[in-house]
Amino acid sequence: MSDTPDLGPLPKRIAVDVDQVRRLVAGQFPHWADLPVERVANGGWDNWTFHLGSGMSVRLPSALEYTEAVDKEHKWLPVFAPRLPLAISTPLAKGESGEGYPYSWDGVERWFHGDIAQGNLLLNGGQLAAVIDFGTCGVGDPSCDLAVAWMLLTGDGQRAFRERLSVDDATWARGRGWALWKTLVNFANALDDGEATTANSRRILDEIFSEYTDGGKSVEFYQSR
Repeated sequence: MSDTPDLGPLPKRIAVDVDQVRRLVAGQFPHWADLPVERVANGGWDNWTFHLGSGMSVRLPSALEYTEAVDKEHKWLPVFAPRLPLAISTPLAKGESGEGYPYSWDGVERWFHGDIAQGNLLLNGGQLAAVIDFGTCGVGDPSCDLAVAWMLLTGDGQRAFRERLSVDDATWARGRGWALWKTLVNFANALDDGEATTANSRRILDEIFSEYTDGGKSVEFYQSR
């Protein structure tokens, strides 16, 4: 018998299209009704994300299991925003079910321009510019925050990061696990886009495997793909 816990079936995601979002916005926020709506490519898993005009975004949970984050973000992100040194995504309005969409949704948020790293951090000109995803802000384990050591840093930067935080071996190992999980997801999602798109994931995987084997040969399992 396997020791792996049964986590049940995957959430049943529903589809949302541009016309549906346009009707939701027009019906609930008529002052934004004339703004164009455009689907965001690779807009996430827990939520479907759309551009609203040039400066805002709309996010709608893709399954019932992801709706709990809506109330949490509307309650806490406005509290965090003035206390943090970086910009974070804060809701401008909260949407409700309608037009065939069954859940409450994050409504409208300010849109940040830049390159996404690790799914929840935004880089602009190579510098950390904003935190845009607080879906796991209640996870409790600080090791999940250490994944940036592999996702964004290399060599001396990783060592300085660890020394500055005084991270013990067990917490560091769990952080490496978070980085491995996220990188594998990114790598799998980019396989059909060619080697240029997967190059960064390959680099991160090499660093993770090299560190895990204490400088030994990296596990080149993905080279066969």
